[in-house]
Amino acid sequence: MSTVDRYPTRIDSTEWTIPQSFGSTFRWEYEDGRQSLLQLYEKGKTRQWNASERIDWKLELDPENPEQLPDESMPIFGSGPYLRMTEKEKIQARTHFQAWQLSQFLHGEQGALLCTAKIVQQVPNIDAKFYAATQVIDEARHVESYSRLLHEKFRLAYPITPTLKRLLDDILSDSRWDMTYLGMQVLIEGLALAAFASIRDMAQNPLAASVNAYVMQDEARHVAFGRLALRDYYPQLTQAERDEREEFAVEACYAMRDRFQAEEVWSTLGLPVDECAAYMLESGFMRDYRTQLFTRIVPAMKDIGLWGEKIRAAYGKMGILGYADVDLQDLSRRDEQVAEDFDARRAEIEKVARQA
Repeated sequence: MSTVDRYPTRIDSTEWTIPQSFGSTFRWEYEDGRQSLLQLYEKGKTRQWNASERIDWKLELDPENPEQLPDESMPIFGSGPYLRMTEKEKIQARTHFQAWQLSQFLHGEQGALLCTAKIVQQVPNIDAKFYAATQVIDEARHVESYSRLLHEKFRLAYPITPTLKRLLDDILSDSRWDMTYLGMQVLIEGLALAAFASIRDMAQNPLAASVNAYVMQDEARHVAFGRLALRDYYPQLTQAERDEREEFAVEACYAMRDRFQAEEVWSTLGLPVDECAAYMLESGFMRDYRTQLFTRIVPAMKDIGLWGEKIRAAYGKMGILGYADVDLQDLSRRDEQVAEDFDARRAEIEKVARQA
């Protein structure tokens, strides 16, 4: 059964070609590596894992609430349409929304796969090429993991949402290598980390939680990669060039905050799309959730030196400026520890089973 057969609505095409025009840099200076990036490269090599083995695919999802998330995690929880649903309709809505969200993770990971392959070609320094090569296999593994979760367990998937498609189109079609870093490594990956964390930390289903935990362990390195590369590069740009990048970042943040309204889900379920989308924008729970999505982006933007008046004003208006001093290294250490805790729990369960 193909992916398209799992989509609840018909689509016209299964692929999308992005015209690109950029130069590939071949470097024959091999001894100019920055220690910080070479250390990250070493870490990237040693932290490789096999999605077929590390994830326990024998586990199943819950038939009524696949990821076993609290009801409040449904973005229309408490709305008029939600309150009018029968219990059977709520089960269907939970399943479809969770599948839609994971589908966007899946499509985003393929976008990251393409972006990182582009970085290998474009970036001028050999140390960055080294690390980006490890990230290429990371992203392939993430595509594999979310694909298996959707195909084998949910048996339901959704096409890429238009907002994510536009963002990826902008990033992949830009010929400047730093814009690929900024758009993917800092903005989309940063937002994804916060979204993954919400499932990792709230899901009671061990399969859903572990997939996100293991992906996050990799993604924390990816955001660090973007920060290390851009922190060195952006001080070399003119103020006008930095202003242009800040404007792109602000527009992307507004899009990620306000335009992921899951309209495809509400339409598929026969719900009033405008009412559901408006509730997602206005409900207190969803406002708090959307704000928390920027915990990783704001401090990263400050760290790489894109911290002018325009971006600070926009983040202040969005209510996320307070995240500027979040300790990203501390979050990264926690991401690694949580993933290792999942490994330890599985090892203990398997040990008990062998002794039984």
